[in-house]
Amino acid sequence: RFPVSKLGIKSFSVESSLAPKVANRVFSGIQPTGVPHLGNYLGAIESWVRLQDEYSSVLYSIVDLHSITVPQDPGKLRQNILDMTASLLACGINPEQTVLFQQSKVSEHTELAWILSCLTSLPRLRHLPQWKMKSSGQKEEGSLGLFTYPVLQSADVLLYKSTHVPVGEDQIQHLELAQDVARIFNNHYGCFFPVPKAILSETKKIKSLRNPIAKMSKSDPQKLATVSITDSPEDIRLKFRKAVTDFTSEVTYDPETRPGVSNLVTMHAAVTGLSVEEVVHQSKGLDTARYKYVVAEAVIEKFAPIKNEIERLKAEKGFLEHVLNCGAEKAKELASPIYHEIRKLVGFS
Repeated sequence: RFPVSKLGIKSFSVESSLAPKVANRVFSGIQPTGVPHLGNYLGAIESWVRLQDEYSSVLYSIVDLHSITVPQDPGKLRQNILDMTASLLACGINPEQTVLFQQSKVSEHTELAWILSCLTSLPRLRHLPQWKMKSSGQKEEGSLGLFTYPVLQSADVLLYKSTHVPVGEDQIQHLELAQDVARIFNNHYGCFFPVPKAILSETKKIKSLRNPIAKMSKSDPQKLATVSITDSPEDIRLKFRKAVTDFTSEVTYDPETRPGVSNLVTMHAAVTGLSVEEVVHQSKGLDTARYKYVVAEAVIEKFAPIKNEIERLKAEKGFLEHVLNCGAEKAKELASPIYHEIRKLVGFS
């Protein structure tokens, strides 16, 4: 068992919701890219922490199987899995409340993915935006794994009979695939899977600091484009100082005509808990150069305690492995009886 004080979570976790816990199940996954960036935290992890207190059954998976759809260095991947685990714990994910586990340690994910792939048409997969986007950056057309990984995503969700999935705007179509696959399976074999519903992130998509039309990404070749939550205060100030805005000095929120400044406003509102309107009102009289400094300081203040906790946990490799092993055991306990029923429905046993 993991005492909360051991995880250093008490200082950083959000306050428990006053709403009663509901008898539903939440599932979501995150790729092991190492330490998360600002967009990961504001777009997903922050809401994950809150959902722990709102739902009675919550599973979060480090989806290492998905990560190898693009080339990975094995040693770096192993370290990234541990770094992501440390980061999630430091941000407030509590394995006393949540099943936190490494996807590849639960083999039922890939076994169910095969069954579901036999119910999914090629045209359905070709129209998903991630295939078009990611395959365009690879030689030839990309791998079969890249093409079919949305089916594995569907299996991730359905394996636990999940009812709710927190998603960002760019993942809606993949959740729709999971919904469709659940209906197709139910039509073939009888009503078995609940059709999962989306929990949309309240934070608008965080964009690149160097190209405010594109999503913030760790793979961005421009080093100044992405803010890691463990960046030094000096690096954070530099990245915001160099952030692309426009020639108008006033701080306003208009994503269509002023995407750069609007991206800064979105980040500022998210890290302070203020509304966009409140942030814009408070920033009256500031030019964009000064405003970049204000946003940078707010980000530094938000992530300072989390950064310290990540560094502490990264030094405890044995503890992190123990968390993942225990999480995998819990996930397996939930997955095995469900998959056993699936095998019977399909005719395997």
